[in-house]
Amino acid sequence: MEKEENIKTENKPNDEKDDILKTSEINGDTKKDNKEEDHKAEKSPKEKIIELEDKIARTFAEMENQRRRFEKEKEEAFEYGGFSFAKEALSLIDNLERSKQILENDETLKNSEALKKTLEHFDIITKDLISIFSKNQIKPIDSLNKKLDPNLHQAMMEIEDNNKEPGTIVQEIQKGFTIKDRLLRPALVGVSKKTLKNDEKNQQNEENLEDK
Repeated sequence: MEKEENIKTENKPNDEKDDILKTSEINGDTKKDNKEEDHKAEKSPKEKIIELEDKIARTFAEMENQRRRFEKEKEEAFEYGGFSFAKEALSLIDNLERSKQILENDETLKNSEALKKTLEHFDIITKDLISIFSKNQIKPIDSLNKKLDPNLHQAMMEIEDNNKEPGTIVQEIQKGFTIKDRLLRPALVGVSKKTLKNDEKNQQNEENLEDK
């Protein structure tokens, strides 16, 4: 077969012979280049070890991050799992305070012995509730005569009072509470402001009218 191919090649014109030789040379060069590239692409054992060590280190780092996140979520669930329940339970204290105010403002009960005893019972129940809350790290926010703290208080109104520094809490509308180091709900308060003179009041009223 090789003889026949050689004969055929010899019988062909010179141009065709040159083309055949060039094609074989190109194919040979291509195979040679591929072998060289494969040889270059192949990593040394040391490089493979370094790559594996890097992958293992990354995997361990991800596992550690996941473990820390899980631990943090578990701690928060344990410490603040009753957050919603505690917030809802505060309505008991609110309702007791409202009931107390309604009875105190009832003209038919004022200065009566029955009202006095009822209010005493209300105070005892309120104190018991606050004591139970305190045992579970739910504590009332001390507000009266304190400076307004936006992290703990929510100002609902301003009350003229020259005896207090402006921004001092002079009225507690609704008691606020914290649970451990978190705010459960802010205290709703009224804060003091300086009494305006008549001239200042008139000027302020005029400005308000112009704004409208």
